[in-house]
Amino acid sequence: MTRKGFFICIEGLDKSGKTTQSIRLVKGLRRMGYDAIYTCEPSDGEIGRLIKRCILQRESRVNVIVEALLFAADRAEHTERVIKPSLEEGKVVVSDRYLYSSLAYQGAAGASMSWIREINKAAVKPDIAIYIDVPVEVILSRCGGRKSVMERRETQERVREIYLSLVRDGELILVNGDRPVEEAASEIMRIVLEKLRGFRGRSAT
Repeated sequence: MTRKGFFICIEGLDKSGKTTQSIRLVKGLRRMGYDAIYTCEPSDGEIGRLIKRCILQRESRVNVIVEALLFAADRAEHTERVIKPSLEEGKVVVSDRYLYSSLAYQGAAGASMSWIREINKAAVKPDIAIYIDVPVEVILSRCGGRKSVMERRETQERVREIYLSLVRDGELILVNGDRPVEEAASEIMRIVLEKLRGFRGRSAT
């Protein structure tokens, strides 16, 4: 693939503010003249819709292997249908969740991290991957009453541990999400513009 564009993914626990920040980032980049688009996972494709309907709304989780394979299939379709074509057109693509969500959520459920990476080989490596960190107690208070299968305390605690390990390994950039939305948005924009301007400079040489 000839990558003319720039790929950003925003990660975080459920209710961490990643969707809000992803949309704000796209709008901010557009105001600066960048051809930016928002996309998300699960995607709006057939497999993504199946995941939303039959996996995320369940009170008990399906087998983690089945879950991981479904997310990997949706990601492969999402990558080929949306991400790669957009990057080839020179767009800035902002994805609300990507590969790291599978590493965190299915990894927390017991799936091998190396196996998750193997079945996601079709995934494009992001130019920047940002993790919005929010304490689990704050997440639970935002979830309110009835919680989905992915929003329970024990799940969220294990998922956060894996995300933080990916930060330590240098795969994700941590942004504190437990503060006013505007402050987190400013930091995300600063990180993105620093990398994006460097990328544009290399592309021009």
